[in-house]
Amino acid sequence: MAPVLNISSSILGQPWRWRATAAQGIGGDDLVSQLLLARGCPPEALDAHKTPSIRSFMPDPSIFRDMDRAAERLADAVQGGEQVAIFGDYDVDGATSAALMILLLRDLGIEARPYIPDRLMEGYGPSGPALVRLAQEGASLIVTVDCGAQAFDALAMARDVGVEVVVVDHHKCGSALPHAHAVVNPNRLDETEGAAHGHLAAVGVAFLLAAALVRTLRARGHFTNRSEPRLLDLLDIVALGTVADVAALRGLNRAFVAQGLKVMAARRNIGIAALLDASRLTRAPTCSDLGFALGPRINAGGRVGRSDLGVRLLTTQDADEARAIAAELDRLNEERRAIEGDVQLAADALSADQRGRGVVVVAGRNWHAGVIGIVAGRLKEALGRPAIVIALDEHGIGKGSGRSIAGVDLGAAVLAAKDRGLLIAGGGHAMAAGLTIDAARIDEFAQFLDASLAERVEQAIGSRALLLDAVLSPGGVTPDLVTALDAGGPYGMGWPQPRVAAGPVRIIKCDVVGNGHVRAIVGGDDGGSIKAMAFRSADTPLGQALLGAGPGRRLWVAGRARIDDWGSRPAAELHLDDAAWAD
Repeated sequence: MAPVLNISSSILGQPWRWRATAAQGIGGDDLVSQLLLARGCPPEALDAHKTPSIRSFMPDPSIFRDMDRAAERLADAVQGGEQVAIFGDYDVDGATSAALMILLLRDLGIEARPYIPDRLMEGYGPSGPALVRLAQEGASLIVTVDCGAQAFDALAMARDVGVEVVVVDHHKCGSALPHAHAVVNPNRLDETEGAAHGHLAAVGVAFLLAAALVRTLRARGHFTNRSEPRLLDLLDIVALGTVADVAALRGLNRAFVAQGLKVMAARRNIGIAALLDASRLTRAPTCSDLGFALGPRINAGGRVGRSDLGVRLLTTQDADEARAIAAELDRLNEERRAIEGDVQLAADALSADQRGRGVVVVAGRNWHAGVIGIVAGRLKEALGRPAIVIALDEHGIGKGSGRSIAGVDLGAAVLAAKDRGLLIAGGGHAMAAGLTIDAARIDEFAQFLDASLAERVEQAIGSRALLLDAVLSPGGVTPDLVTALDAGGPYGMGWPQPRVAAGPVRIIKCDVVGNGHVRAIVGGDDGGSIKAMAFRSADTPLGQALLGAGPGRRLWVAGRARIDDWGSRPAAELHLDDAAWAD
């Protein structure tokens, strides 16, 4: 396929291509259909994808291995009035998964106890001592959410003291499973029909378990004299966890997010309402808000504050407490940004010598383990290849977090390294992974990743292109266009936001603002002008090209059209991903 606008090598060195053949017809009578088809929607499923509903996409929970067994055990606990503990991860997916189970069980008459481990003191996942302590304090059933798939030793200790554990997870599993009453995970190697839902976040799996539990209790006659929980009211929490965990927004996840945003706009959950206020969001929240405003604030509790703040916020019934927790999370998020900046500078310097590696691996002492995942993501974006950032403690033990690129399964490689004895612990999914490693094994681990993934990384990079949905004159980038494009959402991982090219344009004004962002006003031959923002690009080839373009140079600019509502009336702007010389 010929490159769009004959751009075979842009300023960032990539060709521009249509997202799909269908995209070349964009702008016809049915813009939304063109957007959906270009993202892989089957023609026969267009109606379902235009208005994604839970009814259209929800599978029978029983297709998942151990789902019915898990639901039966939880139903026993509800009807027997047992003490239940919910053990969650310290990130947003863990917090939302735990909150969902706690709110559901509260509706069913059980006040479950949350337990979120401290990231620095306890590390990821269930620990044997923590599970034993929960059992000694009265819990007869423990449900782990967003963790547990690799907790062999911890679950063995729980078994030895007689407490039953149900694992609800979505991370990669090995051929062996830990001992548990049930392991509900679409990424079990022995999954069959349920494997089609391997892209679900843990909170999505928890929602399916919630549906299975309510169905089981209904079959037992439990709701003869009491009302059933309204599961759809929990979709705001499901949407938040799904987007913040960067789960692919296709299939059921699209329905979770589309419907969850509607629930969130009603502000029924007082904790989410307080978080929206702390984030200065007065309009209806968008998918982008979940990933860039709400998610980071909940994550800040687990990264640099108290790990249980997110769960407490999402489950509190006290509006004053919700406001206080939301304000504390907002403060911690600002603290996190400062810490992250220091680690980022050090990691950038170390990564400069690794540009030829398939996977970039950097490690440093005194780095805050709470921000290494964010820094890994920044390195991945800057270098265009998977990156792992490791924080070493005073004992020479490193906690690592990795982020990958499309087409490279980092979680599977980390599991393979663990099986080879290179790691103390490790796991994850295709796009993200976590690990614990002895400092003495870091070089060997990096070499293993390079040997295992370098070819796949180069294939992924070699096939990289900037995918476009439309080419417009600058005057065509309007608020009405943004509204029309948004109708094909929600957009996110696996369902990319539409990207348009505009031009040719000349730079009217260009400067650096904020934290290295490049802002430009560009004008076209049609007399139209638009604002363009290239975030964190001042020191990149894109930013330098924009800043250095003379008034006579013409460019094509490409990015995502967004609404700029800072002025007296809304205007459209482009958030740039790339540019190319037109002359």
